[in-house]
Amino acid sequence: MPPFDPPTVVGMVHLPPLPGAPDYDEDAGRDRIRSRAVSDARALASGGCDAVMVENFGDVPFYPDSVPKHVVASMTDVVGRIGEEVDCPVGVNVLRNDAEAALSVASATGASFVRVNVHAGARVTDQGVVEGRAHETIRLRSRLASDVAVLADVGVKHSAPLGERRSLDESVDDVVTRGLADGVVVSGRGTGHAVDEDRLARAARACDRHDAPLFVGSGVTADTVNECLAHADGVVVGTALKVDGETTNRVDEARVRAVVEAARASESET
Repeated sequence: MPPFDPPTVVGMVHLPPLPGAPDYDEDAGRDRIRSRAVSDARALASGGCDAVMVENFGDVPFYPDSVPKHVVASMTDVVGRIGEEVDCPVGVNVLRNDAEAALSVASATGASFVRVNVHAGARVTDQGVVEGRAHETIRLRSRLASDVAVLADVGVKHSAPLGERRSLDESVDDVVTRGLADGVVVSGRGTGHAVDEDRLARAARACDRHDAPLFVGSGVTADTVNECLAHADGVVVGTALKVDGETTNRVDEARVRAVVEAARASESET
């Protein structure tokens, strides 16, 4: 497959609860989900984001790995509509860790990349033990003749190591050389939490050895994006782009522009 061209600023479209989720709003229905998602994606693109990523954030409590078929159907519908409305790459993340669903949705809709929270190894999460299935994900991509890029987390947020802690270098080595990921994501301890600068620097050095792009996956703001991009190739931003800085609120285009402008200033300095 062709080399992955990493976008600098990836803005998040956090979907409301989908049909079948406990908090799904039956009165508003699917039309509200579609219109909210498209509106957020447009605001991200208009604000200057280089790409958008769609995630079923409202589907708590998350399935640990395989989501039901109706979730895949809803995600395909929404991601396809967003792809028709924005002129930038689109990514997919199916929580908590359904890489097969994400890759299938992306391949069917023409999306460019997926994020996989646990691609190699195993992590203890609030969904229990979540195991990476790189062997299945990468083979599925081959069967689909797809060029969708796989961005793999190392030490993903909202999780802890299972057993003896592996070094960050070893984790990066595993996802890139043994898991064949196209890029690496490093995040803080939870949604909206910043990544420790020393950890980010170590991840950057490990990725450099493999010529693999690195993304900061949580806690990025207009004030910190410059520091993040001093080490990473790109950032995935969600909470900081929302009205009042609340993750579940709508995208605030003014906040998007503030982050993007700070990122562009960082790029011009390098």
